[in-house]
Amino acid sequence: MNWGRLCLRILILVTATVAGEVVGVRLGVSVLGGLVGLSTVATLWALREEWRSLRLIDWLKRDSDAPAPTLPGRWGDVAYHAEKALRARERDLAAAYADQAQFLQAFEATPNGVLLLDSAHHVVWCNRVAADHFGLDPDRDRLQLITNLVRQPIFVDYLLGGDHEEPLLMASPRHQGSLSILIRRYAADRSMVLLQDVSAREQADAMRREFVSHVSHEIRTPLTVLSGFVETLQSLDLDRGERDRILGLMRQQSQRMQSLVSDLLVLARLEGSPRPAVDRWVELDGLLARIEAEVRSVSAGHHRIVFPQPTHLALAGQESELHSAIGNLVLNAARYTPEGGEIRIEAQVNTDGHALIAVQDSGIGISREHIPRLTQRFYRVDPSRSRETGGTGLGLAIVKHAIQRHGGELLIDSELGRGSRFTLRVPSARVKSLDPRVGTPGLQSSARSVDEPVH
Repeated sequence: MNWGRLCLRILILVTATVAGEVVGVRLGVSVLGGLVGLSTVATLWALREEWRSLRLIDWLKRDSDAPAPTLPGRWGDVAYHAEKALRARERDLAAAYADQAQFLQAFEATPNGVLLLDSAHHVVWCNRVAADHFGLDPDRDRLQLITNLVRQPIFVDYLLGGDHEEPLLMASPRHQGSLSILIRRYAADRSMVLLQDVSAREQADAMRREFVSHVSHEIRTPLTVLSGFVETLQSLDLDRGERDRILGLMRQQSQRMQSLVSDLLVLARLEGSPRPAVDRWVELDGLLARIEAEVRSVSAGHHRIVFPQPTHLALAGQESELHSAIGNLVLNAARYTPEGGEIRIEAQVNTDGHALIAVQDSGIGISREHIPRLTQRFYRVDPSRSRETGGTGLGLAIVKHAIQRHGGELLIDSELGRGSRFTLRVPSARVKSLDPRVGTPGLQSSARSVDEPVH
């Protein structure tokens, strides 16, 4: 407490009273004069205090961002502390808004949709992903009733039902595919709607189910045959010829299962291993020589097989994967080319330095409508013929995965009745010449150019 101010105020009151008393004595009404003097001072004092309080109230009402008015006495103290409290509150609000903005930015950055609703299910805020899923405008649709914007009955029932333990799966209102929707309560009466596009996951699940179904079917068939043959051998007294014939068929079915399991393991390895290194070089001529020995054994002299001249090329990558890619194409050509047909393998480097390894056959060919699906697992143009030739339906899928892992692509050109041509295109970064006359690492090699005729 300021004792000096208190003493000054008491002195003013006493002086006013004495002055009023003096005036009253002269007028003959001493008591009344004292009261008049005292009331006059009190009135002036009250008016001054009212004026100061009005200045403070006016500042608080109209322009609290401006500095507080300079007032003497207790009103000055009130103005100082009020301004201090206001500035502290403004700092706290600014910090709270900054934190809120950061949270909303985090929600905006999430790959999932986030929608905030008030207690009456009006849209408070949504990120761009949620707006895209539901076809909303984040600014225009704010404070709109969500059930007026998203009218699917299944969503409305889920929102209003109250049981949100399990997510809702529904078709996307805007795009093909499905959405997973989960609602969580917060702040007692508000709701957060979380949306996730599960189209890719559903597609992957469908592909996985289809894959398991195909594998089960492919394995069940030879197992059924083997089981029947085993039962026959156990229950019937067969002569040597019949027994040998059945054992041969059993060996054929077991080899079919072995091929299937082997191809499945190759696919699993291709999908699960890291990308092949670019500093491990495989001589193409040695690789083609091994593949030539394999295909001539399978063909058994029934086809005219032509391999290229020495290419003096090396390819960067995994030798086993390159062997699978090229070998599957050559063996497929041998399986599907009629006896007496021709199989021609070409290896070339084009003017851009890309290696082109092509397998041309004079087989039955493929209708154009089947070509886009040839590299799908277990897809067969003619399932019965594929099984007769021992194919697993995974060969071209292996080729596609192997060449793509090396940065290349598989090109298919075929016409029904006129044979097929399968070409592996290897990028120039994975191709070099081993011919000392060309130099290192020359993108042109002693192999025939694309523009040169094949002899």
